[in-house]
Amino acid sequence: MGNSAGLPSIYADIQIELAPAKVIASFPVNTFLENLAIAPDGTIFVSNHEVGKIVRITPDGNQQIHATVEGKVSGLAFTANGGLVTTGWNADSIPVVSLVTSDGTVETLLTLPDAIFLNGITPLSDTQYLTADSYRGAIWLIDVAQHSGSIWLEHPMLARSSSENVTPAANGLKRFGDFLYVSNTEKMLLLRIPLGIGDEPGEPEIFVEQTNIDDFAFDVEGNLYGATHIYNSVVRIASDRSTTIIAQAEDGVIGSTAVAFGQGKDDRTAIYVVTNGGMFLPPPTGVVPANVVRFEVGKAGYPLA
Repeated sequence: MGNSAGLPSIYADIQIELAPAKVIASFPVNTFLENLAIAPDGTIFVSNHEVGKIVRITPDGNQQIHATVEGKVSGLAFTANGGLVTTGWNADSIPVVSLVTSDGTVETLLTLPDAIFLNGITPLSDTQYLTADSYRGAIWLIDVAQHSGSIWLEHPMLARSSSENVTPAANGLKRFGDFLYVSNTEKMLLLRIPLGIGDEPGEPEIFVEQTNIDDFAFDVEGNLYGATHIYNSVVRIASDRSTTIIAQAEDGVIGSTAVAFGQGKDDRTAIYVVTNGGMFLPPPTGVVPANVVRFEVGKAGYPLA
């Protein structure tokens, strides 16, 4: 894993077991694919962050613009009726949560002026979602039925070590069992938060340190598949906290940002990874096209809700 950028060599001595890779779709250089959600029929929805587009990709790679948000779009998650709930900023740079219907109509669910940088989002129940606020150091609870948002947890472990650092802190988040796992990219931590009887948060604890995870997904056995973004790779972190590299730059994951499991009948043991081609930290060759890449990992994904 070439490291000419002077990054800490946190993955230098990590075991490598590359998964079979196939590039499903590519986008022009300087396309920042940030997140993805995959429908039961295999359709892949990706957020094209900086231009506020949600792109719909068929399993064979055909791309169409599904929706346009006035501003920027970060996280994506499905609603109970097959629409999407998205995080981002509106045209006035105010954090916003939007609903996108299955036909691509965009409705503002709520603006959150007290938020700073809404990022990853994941379902907590049929109508409730948790979204990371990467700069406030918090997780918001969004209720799509009530059109409401409130702080679920604000904690130093979710925050940046310095407000001068532009790297997101709390970033991706997913539930597995009775824990919510959260990546703090700026502090190079993978955290887990115990969930109480009413899904209220307990005290965050460090699950893995010295790891650079953006967004991630779990398989049914509790293995976490994480996009390492500026480390241009995908890692598998087992429940015993051991890390294995399963994809590298040459597999098409330069600037990997997020991971989701396939949903189709023949696709449940594959992960899909979206990238930005190295826009945040370009490789020596310069920024490359952004990709959606499929990897066969041999285990089915853990249900999101």
